[in-house]
Amino acid sequence: MSSPVDGRAVVEGYFAAINSDSFADLAEVFTDDVEIHTVGAEPVVGREAALAHFPAVLANYAEHEDRVTRWIETPEAIVTEIDFEGKLADGRPVVFSALDVFDLRGGRIARVTTWYDTRDVRRQVRP
Repeated sequence: MSSPVDGRAVVEGYFAAINSDSFADLAEVFTDDVEIHTVGAEPVVGREAALAHFPAVLANYAEHEDRVTRWIETPEAIVTEIDFEGKLADGRPVVFSALDVFDLRGGRIARVTTWYDTRDVRRQVRP
């Protein structure tokens, strides 16, 4: 079981990889059987599927950043509140808040669950 300090470093590595489009680096923070659960979407299961998921989700963004504004930590889980700011390939801004819950196992992320206002985001990204 990882400590809160170790868990936080792993989750910080997750956000660093996402924010820099270094998606291959996510392999270092995910368990083999990682699950990605996003409100309104089918779960993504397994490290390889998760590594393919993030580039696909962010493909239409010219810029994007998840900025963590709050951390809640336990030895087994970390909850983060996030402010997302991005710009689509056509220059339109996308801004929203989200909540991510990270379940940790063996010093890695075993599950990520993300909640956000899907209706608002859909409205912002529609052509």
